[in-house]
Amino acid sequence: MWKPILNAPFGRDLELAVLDEDGAHALVFPCQRVGEGWKNVTTGARVDIRPTHWRDWVMEKTLNEDDGLQPGR
Repeated sequence: MWKPILNAPFGRDLELAVLDEDGAHALVFPCQRVGEGWKNVTTGARVDIRPTHWRDWVMEKTLNEDDGLQPGR
């Protein structure tokens, strides 16, 4: 279940949702919330995004598992 980004925890691998002109999308890599924003867990690089929702990252994801991605609920 997606949760509002305002209560995203620090130091945990998270799946993030972002909005763009095509709608809501889940990022395909895990991110962690850090003091200055977000970082890609895989590369350690800072990620310049403004996510709207989050959920715990699950390693065994299937393709097309955006089901339930409806920010604003």
